[in-house]
Amino acid sequence: MTDLAIDVRGLTKRYGTRTVVDHVDLQLGRGRICGFLGPNGSGKTTTIRMLCGLLTPDEGEGTCLGLDMRHQAGEIKRQVGYMTQRLGLYEDLSIRQNLDFVARLFELDDRARRVAEALDRLGLSSRKDQLAGALSGGWKQRLALAACLLHDPRLLLLDEQTAGVDPKARRDFWDEIHRLAADGITVLVSTHYMDEAERCHELAYIAYGRLLARGTQREIIDQAGLTVWALRADDPQRLTEISTALNGADGVLSVAAFGNSLHVAGQDEAALKRAIAPHRDGGQQDRGLRWERAEANLEDVFISLISRTPDNFEAAS
Repeated sequence: MTDLAIDVRGLTKRYGTRTVVDHVDLQLGRGRICGFLGPNGSGKTTTIRMLCGLLTPDEGEGTCLGLDMRHQAGEIKRQVGYMTQRLGLYEDLSIRQNLDFVARLFELDDRARRVAEALDRLGLSSRKDQLAGALSGGWKQRLALAACLLHDPRLLLLDEQTAGVDPKARRDFWDEIHRLAADGITVLVSTHYMDEAERCHELAYIAYGRLLARGTQREIIDQAGLTVWALRADDPQRLTEISTALNGADGVLSVAAFGNSLHVAGQDEAALKRAIAPHRDGGQQDRGLRWERAEANLEDVFISLISRTPDNFEAAS
């Protein structure tokens, strides 16, 4: 158990009649990268804030970095780096001034050395006198990560940090995250991007406050037990028509477009075959359609999980 950076059970948070995090169990080993996935409003940010001591859970218990999350929240905060959805930077201060300000907040010794090391590590030295407000999204992201690392945290909590960042900046960011994990820092990162999920050591998927799936990418796909048919067509309009017809059909859990193809997924193989049969043998209008069995991917799994999970907000309304 000493190898777990996060070990919480029954984590619950309510606002009025709405349960936004519903008895979540989460364990994460030291030096691991866990992708925390889920739609907007699923409870990811609330969970992250409880883990780092910013919110007190209504129910649940456990430890973060070996510290009791209820009674040692102050100590946890000093060992966690938390990058929020909205980057907490002072736009009228330079990169160096922002980092120096954060170092003062943490009352760090030898501030000048720590700031210089952070600038070097994130490739910010040549821009240290540039105002934060003049930076692009990718450079702001680097600055925010540098600020999070100043106090040598043992756990990084990253809340949708790559939204609105260009592909190269996202790749550079993830390369740095893997270097940090190799140094023993544990990372919990929420994301909407499936390509980012594939970069994580393990995944946790939450929707409507409930943890729906947990494990490696391979484990989650295998546990879903999905049968998937891929449809390719010369006519994109025909794909749209078939997608509309199959959405909600018996045996169909999800229909997702991928470029010029559709993935149609279900758990009952026979029922799924019956659902797509009219579009496989539909005569003249369905010439040019190419159906083939496919392997489920993460997006197939997550769309199907959402489709069969009740919305607890509707129940509370």
